[in-house]
Amino acid sequence: MSGDRASGPEDGSAGLRRVARVVLLDPQDRILLLHGHEPDHPEDDWWFTPGGGLEGEETHEEAALRELAEETGITDVELGPVLWKRVCSFPFAGQRWDQDEWYFLARTTHEAAADVVAATAMPGLTELERRSVAGLRWWTCGELLAAHETVYPTKLAGLLSALLDEGPPGAPVVLDTEIV
Repeated sequence: MSGDRASGPEDGSAGLRRVARVVLLDPQDRILLLHGHEPDHPEDDWWFTPGGGLEGEETHEEAALRELAEETGITDVELGPVLWKRVCSFPFAGQRWDQDEWYFLARTTHEAAADVVAATAMPGLTELERRSVAGLRWWTCGELLAAHETVYPTKLAGLLSALLDEGPPGAPVVLDTEIV
């Protein structure tokens, strides 16, 4: 996954896991975030963008669209440019995950029937994701800026605000490395 902290290297190899993430905006410029947690500790939770690891010879673009469809069922998107890149390292499900993440802008005409959707309604989650993803929610920029919850990447609220005010950057912005 899918998640900032929800799945790891498929083959257990050392090195950075290549990840594609989606900054999905709806017609009201709300961003879609998934709500994740440690599999055995739901109180240790966070919000993150849809996305996950590349499979086989898949491109970042192909992975972004596949992961978005698997995690949300949303396929009517226009995939835009890479906005940001970052390297991160974090503990999850008893191991350390080291990732090289690319964040793509995407737009959809999809409008959620409800603001919060339970994970049981999410179509393509893996077994680990089913144990560690509680659901998803559309957030306004204002809600994200005012949130006291943990969100990854940690500066997402400011990044989203700049994106909505200034448009996509001319080239991907390299974010600070995050080590949790």
